[in-house]
Amino acid sequence: MTDLVETIDAHGHEHVRAEHASTFEVTSDDWLTPAGDCILAIEATTTPAEFDPAFKRACRCHEATITATIVVEDEDHVYEETIVGSGHPDLTFAGDRSAVARTSTYVDDRTVMVEADAAAADLDRDLVAALADGADCTLRLAVDA
Repeated sequence: MTDLVETIDAHGHEHVRAEHASTFEVTSDDWLTPAGDCILAIEATTTPAEFDPAFKRACRCHEATITATIVVEDEDHVYEETIVGSGHPDLTFAGDRSAVARTSTYVDDRTVMVEADAAAADLDRDLVAALADGADCTLRLAVDA
């Protein structure tokens, strides 16, 4: 099967810290408190509930590999990180506010990937600083099942 792709556009916020050790998140909320240490970007243009049904089906396979590419662009630089994880039969993609990738196998309505090989705390600190300055962010999720 060829890759199926979903793209979420968002932007950073002054409270982005990206210090969470087991998740990263992009939210459609237009605010962020300092407690949101897994959130990378706000005002996401798309949520898991809006993903294409074919993408969702492909991600519900244990053998699915999901690749998250995070691209952050500020005035001077383009930063890019790639995180690879797995699909899971229990993924619902029902979340209508945020998309969360997890290093664990925990699944809830917001989960878009499990067994990720990195989390917010693992991201390049220059990328995080750009997000804290409000840089644009694109999260591209590709599934190969």
